[in-house]
Amino acid sequence: MRTALVIGTGLIGTSAALALSQRGVTVHLADHDPEQARTAAALGAGTDEAPDGPVDLAIVAAPPAHVADVLADVMSRGAARGYLDVASVKGGPRRELEERGLDLAAYIGTHPMSGREKSGPLAATGDLFEGRPWVLTPTRDTDTEVLNLALELVSHCRAVPVVMDADAHDRAVALVSHMPHLVSSLVAARLEHAEEAAVRLCGQGIRDVTRIAASDPRMWIDILSANPGPVADLLTDVAADLEETVRALRALESSDEHKRGAGTTGIEDVLRRGNAGQVRVPGKHGSAPRAYEIVAVLIDDQPGQLARIFADAGMAGVNIEDVRIEHATGQQAGLVQLMVEPKAAPVLTAALRERGWAIRQ
Repeated sequence: MRTALVIGTGLIGTSAALALSQRGVTVHLADHDPEQARTAAALGAGTDEAPDGPVDLAIVAAPPAHVADVLADVMSRGAARGYLDVASVKGGPRRELEERGLDLAAYIGTHPMSGREKSGPLAATGDLFEGRPWVLTPTRDTDTEVLNLALELVSHCRAVPVVMDADAHDRAVALVSHMPHLVSSLVAARLEHAEEAAVRLCGQGIRDVTRIAASDPRMWIDILSANPGPVADLLTDVAADLEETVRALRALESSDEHKRGAGTTGIEDVLRRGNAGQVRVPGKHGSAPRAYEIVAVLIDDQPGQLARIFADAGMAGVNIEDVRIEHATGQQAGLVQLMVEPKAAPVLTAALRERGWAIRQ
């Protein structure tokens, strides 16, 4: 791939353009908002000048509701040798293109499974997709050349290609992305009018649950409007579980010992099912989840603290597998939780203590 046209210079489009530009591909940028395309160009994602002729690959990074219109336009103009989109829903856009009678041999639907709570070109990074799954949904009609162009894009973005059927993809993202986002928003909505004294008690748990609720509502309306059925089906199941959980909690309020026992059983069931589901979430780089030991370090909220901890861990020969930070309420301090291999935990603990760090047991 030598040339590409990226249509839509938001977070995903600009991030893909940055990755391609960094690897020597000439990228042309287009957007319904010319100022946004100029911003992406100023960031080094490419040029906002139109290409002189057909490019190797056209990448449509428009909202799902507009993907078919944009693809139909660029395909009718012969703007590229191959065409793909990066929308989060795959079945709908393809069916729209089929209904328009377009030859889809030169098209493949794709979806990079990566993003951020922020949107727009200023939130883009060239490593946004690194190590993340990138779903490809070819059909029997897809040209081998187009599939290879898509695979080359995924490689340039350092993502991991995953081939799926389009409708199976839509059901999958409803389960692992779209439904959880709505549940996160429902939990966060409980905080909107809560008493300030209660909100001040928020810890890492509520931050984890509500983090994705900070995303742009307009973007999510576009996404959910393109995949409403599978998401509604899942929420129906969640609603049934919630009803059972409420009944179990009400039973725990009863003075009847038998009812309290049934309530305990009901709550235990949902918690154990949650355990069983959580362990299926992939670990680092998509591998099987692994159990890590936590080394908890108390730090002051001052510049350079994290850098010092990582440097000291490196000097001890310990790799930090993951990290979490819990900030103390009303204090300029926090607790850094360093996840390491079990055998490395005592080594890291001893090394950090020797260098003056306060370790929380």
